[in-house]
Amino acid sequence: MKTILLPTDFSENSKNAIRYALEYFETEPCKFIILNVQKVSSFVTDDLMAMHPSDTIFKSLIESSKQKVVQFIKELKETYNNTLHQFESKVDYDNFIDAINQVIELEGIELIVMGTKGASNIAKTIFGSNAARVIQRANCPVLAIPNDYTFNGIKHIAFPSNYFTEYNIDDLKPLLALTNKTDSKVSVLHVKDEEHLSEYQENNRAFLDQCFSNQHHEFIDLEQGNLFKKITNYIVENDVDLLAMMSRKHSFIERVFARHAAESFAFNPKVPLLVMENTGNFYLK
Repeated sequence: MKTILLPTDFSENSKNAIRYALEYFETEPCKFIILNVQKVSSFVTDDLMAMHPSDTIFKSLIESSKQKVVQFIKELKETYNNTLHQFESKVDYDNFIDAINQVIELEGIELIVMGTKGASNIAKTIFGSNAARVIQRANCPVLAIPNDYTFNGIKHIAFPSNYFTEYNIDDLKPLLALTNKTDSKVSVLHVKDEEHLSEYQENNRAFLDQCFSNQHHEFIDLEQGNLFKKITNYIVENDVDLLAMMSRKHSFIERVFARHAAESFAFNPKVPLLVMENTGNFYLK
């Protein structure tokens, strides 16, 4: 049974991501942990005035959120009525990322599914404040779902690579599991900024070829230009259903988060994003 973490702030954006997860895993036994993380700033003056003298801010916050999560789970059970799915509620009062990583460690979380929404800077504009932090710092693969995106199956996956990443088969497992489940095609995208691949790049490309040997896959060379614009255009023009990325130094996703990467403003994916960790250990099992 898979254990999936579904963070929520009770916004329609986060609820939409949860619906995506339930529909994607419809035929698989799963334990879904629905997590709400509270903070002091969400506790307003009116709440303080209404508190019983024996209550604490923390207790009142937690109890109110627990009731909301329990009610939300009840609604999900009534809507989907899927006997393969179990639900567990968790409410924490903590730093958001610390709370996420604590649940990952305690529960053996295999995947986080959460929504994305706009904020102030480029990374946050693309992913939303919480999603951006989770993608950067969570010890687990993350599936980020754009606002209003509905699950309609996954037939085509894009996976950008400059072939400078030394891949780990274990770190690619979320992507391999997804392709096996959906029988989808994987397009490995390489924006050419060199005339020929180095031997090191060729080896990493060959490793990917071996990893995807049981899947329908192809290697696509995109003409040199703005990396983010090229990939965004490919997604739109080729009916891509999901963009998969590896999180590592010098990776595509790191460039999105770079403070001065003005070119990243051209990156505006409208499809779910799977971000996987990469340790750089090179081996096959």
